[in-house]
Amino acid sequence: MSAQKLVQRSLENGYLVGSRGSVGSSLVAYMSGITEVNSLPPHYRCPNCKHAEFIQDGSYGCGADMPDMICPVCGTEYIKDGFDIPFETFLGFGGGKVPDIDLNFSGEYQARAHQHAIEMFGKTQVFRAGTIGTLAEKTAFGMVKKYLEERGESAGNAELDRLTLGCVGVRRTTGQHPGGLVVVPDDMDVEDFTAVQHPADDAESDTITTHFEYHCMEANLLKLDELGHDDPTMIRMLEDMTGVNAREIPLDDPDTMGIFCSAAPLGLTDDDPIVGKTGTIGIPEFGTGFTRQMLVDTQPKGFDILVRLSGFSHGTDVWLGNAKDLIMSGTATVNQTVGCRDDIMLYLISRGMDAKLSFKIMESVRKGKVKRGGFQDGWVETMQEHGVPEWYITSLSKIAYLFPKAHAVAYVMMAFRIAWFKVHEPLAFYSAYFYRRSQKDSFDADMMTRGLDYTRRKINELRNKPTLTAKEEDLLVTLEAVYEFNLRGFEFAPMSLYESDATKFLIRDGKLLPPFVAISGLGESAAWNLVACRADGREFVSVEELSAACPKVSQTHLEQLRAMGALGEMPDSSQMSLF
Repeated sequence: MSAQKLVQRSLENGYLVGSRGSVGSSLVAYMSGITEVNSLPPHYRCPNCKHAEFIQDGSYGCGADMPDMICPVCGTEYIKDGFDIPFETFLGFGGGKVPDIDLNFSGEYQARAHQHAIEMFGKTQVFRAGTIGTLAEKTAFGMVKKYLEERGESAGNAELDRLTLGCVGVRRTTGQHPGGLVVVPDDMDVEDFTAVQHPADDAESDTITTHFEYHCMEANLLKLDELGHDDPTMIRMLEDMTGVNAREIPLDDPDTMGIFCSAAPLGLTDDDPIVGKTGTIGIPEFGTGFTRQMLVDTQPKGFDILVRLSGFSHGTDVWLGNAKDLIMSGTATVNQTVGCRDDIMLYLISRGMDAKLSFKIMESVRKGKVKRGGFQDGWVETMQEHGVPEWYITSLSKIAYLFPKAHAVAYVMMAFRIAWFKVHEPLAFYSAYFYRRSQKDSFDADMMTRGLDYTRRKINELRNKPTLTAKEEDLLVTLEAVYEFNLRGFEFAPMSLYESDATKFLIRDGKLLPPFVAISGLGESAAWNLVACRADGREFVSVEELSAACPKVSQTHLEQLRAMGALGEMPDSSQMSLF
């Protein structure tokens, strides 16, 4: 119940929580409020009389794709739900799998969630999970080669392999899990399991981390994964700006669904070379060039297909060289290919195969064991006997990693809600999105506010470069969103010393007013200093007076503020000139 309490506390504070991993496969987790993912088969249920109808003939992959219906008992409009996720992916058959509950809290709320865990279990019983980085084979091989070169020595392949294998797995670094907490039973001490330590760079920190890697203890100790994520933060901002409850957004909204196939719901044509044939720029899960092309190739018309595409993009050797080839060649439809690990078990069971064997095959495929070592004896023959096509068996043999369906559903639910705001509350969407970009130091107001033509030229310049740095790739992502923003007819208002926020993009008269942090190099400390200086309606007669009042704002930043028009006609000096 600890996870339930943590999620409930977050919701009470206005932040949605997204589930990760396979916890969404558990109906108990859904009923207790830990996850929003309902693992039952697609179904209708009446909110009034509680009558329910389950659709189990395979005609729908999830409840969101079913047509609207009225309860035949009391005449109330049905709720549509269910994503058809087998419980066994969470706990295995017969409880043979160690379950794990991973949660995505808002990055703004994550520290408070950690504190709530400490309050529940006690300061002496909760610790950050430690991590250990070890030498991988490629790194070890390079180190061995460099060692020999520095000493003018040589070695044959056999000796190189021997020395490399001797280094593989050796500890290289220690650290702490970004959101993992280890909880020790109240009748035991942490030292019964592990030594503890402060962060190496802050011996006075209140954070105490387990010395040993959490994997060494997870079979005996509770581990809570309370990770920080951008999507809940963005949704909270969107809710605050619009008053819309994101949890009430229908997952079958046609206009929202439409942007996954076309830019038309945004009021744009599908022939723009930058926006392309979808409207998903800036949408989590579906905003990259890779996933936008996937949308073009598959033309998804339902929520279930979006879930499958999420599986494609998060898996390894699932889309390229595998499902894409099958779909584009007409060998299989999107629904017939493997997107998530659960698809395998459900499909094999539907062919009449033993449930436990279907589970074993799924687990071997999703971990890449089949790709590395082939199918176990008799598996291929059994699948063939049950009518599993050869292309499907071959597809399974190529997969290195598969995403859990419950995780994909949770991600796509968040993405769809954000997409709804992009369609129906566009200024709020761009405000929240540009805020996220500015927090990553990826929004330079001087560059982003120059208009459509400049943005188009800059994008084409970057796209035509043979290689891009990480910073340039990040810049391109922001520029594409700015271009789309301008193309939809929206504009940025001039930055204002007296109206701009420190960090947030404000909606003013149908325009977005950039914050002070959008100025390159002007950090949050200086931005908040500017806001504090104008408190109580204070106005400045000169840049000289402003500089004296805001010591954290440099002369360079003042020049940038003037260039952005934030200072208006303010003179440099308070001295009156008589000539």
